[in-house]
Amino acid sequence: MNIIICGAGRVGYTIAKLLSEQDHSITVIDQSSEDIQKINDDLDVKSIVGKATYPSVLEKANAEDADMIIAVTRNDEINMLICQIAFSIFKIGKKIARIRSQDYLNPKFSLVYNKENLPIDVIISPEVEIAKSIQRKLEAPGAIDNVPFANNKIRLLEIDVNEKCPLINIELNKITKKFPKLEANILGVAREEKFIILKKNDVLKLNDKAYVIINSSQMQLTLDAFGHNEKISNKFLIIGGGNIGFNLAKNLENSHESARIKIIEKNKARAEYIANELNNSLVINGNGLEEDVLKEANIDDSETVLALTNDDEDNLMVSVLVEKFSKDKRTMALINKPNYSILQSSLKIDDLIDPRMNTVSSILKHVHKGTIETAYSISNGDYEVIEAEIIDSSELIDKELKNSNLPEDIRIGAVLRKNDIIIPSSKFIFKKKDIVVFLAKRDQLRVVENLFRISSI
Repeated sequence: MNIIICGAGRVGYTIAKLLSEQDHSITVIDQSSEDIQKINDDLDVKSIVGKATYPSVLEKANAEDADMIIAVTRNDEINMLICQIAFSIFKIGKKIARIRSQDYLNPKFSLVYNKENLPIDVIISPEVEIAKSIQRKLEAPGAIDNVPFANNKIRLLEIDVNEKCPLINIELNKITKKFPKLEANILGVAREEKFIILKKNDVLKLNDKAYVIINSSQMQLTLDAFGHNEKISNKFLIIGGGNIGFNLAKNLENSHESARIKIIEKNKARAEYIANELNNSLVINGNGLEEDVLKEANIDDSETVLALTNDDEDNLMVSVLVEKFSKDKRTMALINKPNYSILQSSLKIDDLIDPRMNTVSSILKHVHKGTIETAYSISNGDYEVIEAEIIDSSELIDKELKNSNLPEDIRIGAVLRKNDIIIPSSKFIFKKKDIVVFLAKRDQLRVVENLFRISSI
């Protein structure tokens, strides 16, 4: 598939890397010669220095033959204009734009995004998606991540295997016998910076990060089995009232009736704006790095502190202050620079939030079409957890799992059949209209498309 990516920042670079490794033909456009040079040095893709809003530049990128254009520059208006030109002049079939401004995302203006007005097929809003992701983490205390599949009936949990986990050094098939009522499937672990697909005789080890597919109704049962019995927080302190902090507070107000939310925002005009937009949240105008302001927000009473400013260093420092002045809080920090992840354990931060992979996952799931509904990238995109429906033409129909000839790098996690959640055994037989949630290595996605008869775009 021929794909044009406009914007060579962290998101554009990552998308280009992952899609080129899936054997798509990729062209990257950016005005920054420095960013394009990095693309040239690292990736096997075509790259162009220039403005993607210029038809001549898109023509140079062979836009007339492109199947998809992904606009992820730093400017909303430029991303919109790219999609307009891509459609009006080059008739590109699928157009994805990253849009951050809340005004553009207002539902009452959604009619503007159609072929007659602004022909954008998919809008990705990083701040909105990140706020949703944080909320899911808060709903599963003890889990590093919590991702819904199959209309929320199946979940993927990323769980830290610490010294309290009773499952360490127990073979996977014996875990099943120990917890016969647990509807869960351990797909693999991140271990020493590598992702490993576990087999039935493998074991969990201390400091693993386990990826577990579960029946959503058994979330707490699963976390208990891993030795996590943390309580869901009701009292939140958010440092930073930008789009992420604001959307998170709004989501918590709507879904969590007992939530008590405080926000510290140092910009006075912004603090006044979000105070007027929120219903039950207390907004304090001040600097979250100042001890007096934290005391005014009664940090001792908070159960979870979320550092969500636009400054990585400020977010790290907030987490340090929380540890110094008010221990035993869950801390979460937004970090854009990947190198800072090495500081997580030494600074005792419970969760680091990487907006890049969240945005990348949101975009990648739209590269497929047909029966793929959800895709979630793990291990920097080396693997994807995918939800797909078995349709008439699939060769899996009426086959037992053990006879389905699936490659070793594809692992079936769970199946939704009508209203039943099934953790499949080797004798499980696939049926038409089954919703299957599975793990696949990136280089096996072509096999996945063949098995499920999924076509690109």
